[in-house]
Amino acid sequence: MDGLLSRLKRGEVLVGDGAWGTQLMLRGLPPGEPPEWFALHEPETIEEVARLYVEAGADLVTTDTFGGTSFRLKLHGLDGERERVNRQAVQAVKRAVGVRALVSASVGPSGQLLEPYGELSPDAVEEAFAEQIAVLASAGADVLCIETMGDLTEATRAVKAAKEVASALPVMATMTFERTPRGYFTVMGVSVERAVAGLEAAGADVVGSNCGTGIEDMIEVARTMTRATRLPLLMQPNAGLPESRDGQVVYNQTPETMAARVPELLDLGVAIVGGCCGTTPDHIRAICRAVTTRARRGSI
Repeated sequence: MDGLLSRLKRGEVLVGDGAWGTQLMLRGLPPGEPPEWFALHEPETIEEVARLYVEAGADLVTTDTFGGTSFRLKLHGLDGERERVNRQAVQAVKRAVGVRALVSASVGPSGQLLEPYGELSPDAVEEAFAEQIAVLASAGADVLCIETMGDLTEATRAVKAAKEVASALPVMATMTFERTPRGYFTVMGVSVERAVAGLEAAGADVVGSNCGTGIEDMIEVARTMTRATRLPLLMQPNAGLPESRDGQVVYNQTPETMAARVPELLDLGVAIVGGCCGTTPDHIRAICRAVTTRARRGSI
């Protein structure tokens, strides 16, 4: 399979996968354990979820390594298992997808506040990212996805770490924005324009946004990003806002309602479309149909 950047340069629109946390919880994640528990104890469950996403049409399938830095693993007494967690998670996805999809290695935030708001130094967080990313790369990841970032310093340090220890791999970097009366900002007050400029300067190959509220806001974020950069854009919205029904958390956007807005993202030139919280293989299947239909119309 061709690499990510060569496919994007040819003008392909790629489909990402959907949520992992909810899929793993449905499959018996023990209370109090992080999703990365499956990489150590039930890698076959990771294979199952990955297989469902690639069968739904995903071109990129994410690894179960969002919390794979030593900082996050330490919260669960797993910091000594960092290498095994990250390596086995990548290998599980590779076994499941074969050559049908690219393995996108997830790198999430450290969960710590960086100086001057907290005690963690930028150098320390960059070192932690470098440790994780080196394992992900050596295990055979095709792409690195630094995601769900709110602090631009942390995000750029993760990108720099990736470029330092895994220079052969493309780096996608996404931040999470919320609507405010003044526009869209991350929880740390980073604007869309500032985020894009910082990520691009750090060396990201693809920039974008994930999580947040739903596809409606993601379209507005994408609109701003297209004016701020010429890099390929990755957008992975939630399936709307979570609601509590009969003691269960559910999301209000069906696969059909979400996919109906995908053409708006494509009209803006978004290159990769997937899903985040609340999205399922059915959502990805519907998004894939929307992307395929648009491609066919464009070729007529």
